[in-house]
Amino acid sequence: MLVGYLGPKGSFTHGVASHAFLNDELIPYESLTELLKAFEQEAVSAAVVPVENSIEGSVHETIDYLFHHGDIQTVAEIVYPIQQQLLVAKKDRPIHEIYSHPQALAQGKAFIDRYYPKAKLEMTASTAYAARYVSLHPEKTIAAIAPLSAAHEYQLYVQHKDIQEMAANYTRFWILGKKAVEMPTSLHHTEDKVSLALTLPSNQPGALYKALSTFSWRNINMTKIESRPLKTALGEYFFIIDLLMEKEEWIHFAFEELSAMEIAVKVFGQYPVYTVNEKEIEQ
Repeated sequence: MLVGYLGPKGSFTHGVASHAFLNDELIPYESLTELLKAFEQEAVSAAVVPVENSIEGSVHETIDYLFHHGDIQTVAEIVYPIQQQLLVAKKDRPIHEIYSHPQALAQGKAFIDRYYPKAKLEMTASTAYAARYVSLHPEKTIAAIAPLSAAHEYQLYVQHKDIQEMAANYTRFWILGKKAVEMPTSLHHTEDKVSLALTLPSNQPGALYKALSTFSWRNINMTKIESRPLKTALGEYFFIIDLLMEKEEWIHFAFEELSAMEIAVKVFGQYPVYTVNEKEIEQ
């Protein structure tokens, strides 16, 4: 099976794909949009995409694409610990530019402000691209924020270790597919969820309250709610909601009630959630 991920090798998404698909061929893509299009066009059978970080919040490029394009289903979620390293081609020299993905730069902001306040920040499509760029230009006084696997992949030195702003830094990754995927035993199943988007009738007072009430009075546990622009007009939004699948039948009843209220529901997927042990990543 061909599995797409946000590349190149050494990215966090590559790490997740490597843990989830032990015997499948992994195909890197240069951007999330390219990866999602490849999955839609069936160039790959599954895709691994980041969806939310515990420090920086949702990955809007992923969420917006899944909402506005087709019927793409999530078949599993992997919660992956994020440990950011400051990588260099040569140690013990000034750093004038720091390259990384916008989320990684934000996660390391407190560290950068303290130790490299004058460094210019350059955004890249992924942390691994930043690491590869630094390895290709050893003559430059530059660094990359990237995972430890990228240091091994591109023969870089760790100038500073674990520079993320919070120790408890995790990213949720979704596995997109046409059918359920059997995960290896090294991943730990923790719970089951369903993720969906609600689009409310325009100019209806209390519509969001009524929508959330369908879950509340049924004691359905909601773990996330977030609004995103509908991209139709200023002030119009859709709402991303995650629910625990503790009462599957009650959730279906809630969907029927939402439909009766003319609230549109788009389900991103009903899926098991897995975690990866930090020691397994180090190994």
